[in-house]
Amino acid sequence: MKLGVAGMLPHWRQIDRAAAERVRAAGFRGASVVIDRPLEADAPAVQRVKAAFDAAGLDVAQANGWYECLVNPDDALRAAGIAGLQALCRWARLLGAATVYVRPGSLNPRGHWWPHPDNHTPETFDRLIASLRPVSAVAQAEGVTLAIEGHVLSPLDSARRIGDLLAAVASPALKFNTDPVNFVGTVRDAHDPRRVLNELFDTLGPATVAGHVKDCRLGDALVVRIEEVVPGDGTLDLGLFLRRFQACCPDGYLLIEHLPDEKIPRARAAVCGAAEAAGVVFE
Repeated sequence: MKLGVAGMLPHWRQIDRAAAERVRAAGFRGASVVIDRPLEADAPAVQRVKAAFDAAGLDVAQANGWYECLVNPDDALRAAGIAGLQALCRWARLLGAATVYVRPGSLNPRGHWWPHPDNHTPETFDRLIASLRPVSAVAQAEGVTLAIEGHVLSPLDSARRIGDLLAAVASPALKFNTDPVNFVGTVRDAHDPRRVLNELFDTLGPATVAGHVKDCRLGDALVVRIEEVVPGDGTLDLGLFLRRFQACCPDGYLLIEHLPDEKIPRARAAVCGAAEAAGVVFE
């Protein structure tokens, strides 16, 4: 099992050996590379990033990027999203990325992870399946692995729903990016996320190829507000998470994410401390 980070790097076109070495010196084996507009990227620029990572002894743990929503009811925009993600697969091959990150999208125009009541309808789910079939075909041809993530606000709002998607697309290239905090949607689960965590691994363990490390807690408010916090500051059982990930994905990457650079060292220390206490060893 390997520890990486989503962050600590400049815009992908500005990544050089020194930038990659800073991440490696911070104690990470790999990092996420975000190609913000895959359809506008070019092979020489992508290859320069790969060379910088190689020179620093750093892996591209995950390729990420911006693309139009995969569940957009506008067929032209959805087609653009498919093309963008297919392009990202090609760049991921050049980068030697361990996985390609996939977000399911949302019908909320504000963003891919914002809520909308129709995110959970059969029609939206069917559009996601239809989008991922041609993307998975390109991923398989390029020899890269797609790692799709879910969230209680998204069309993939449960472990069962993700299992249904993987079965419907039926591609060896489409796998799961686990992130237990994304599936904490109730007060009881926020107080003790172990039920959520175990359900994800019980249902999707064999399909898990990567993961994101965050933490959560209930905010002090008169409405339910579940906040993301630095790992170790919330209620997620990090030791259980690490043990279960190690059991099903011993060669996979866990990425610390959604933190400003100044908080990343504290997050890494908490994750490494939990790993030591749980008897889990990072490569």
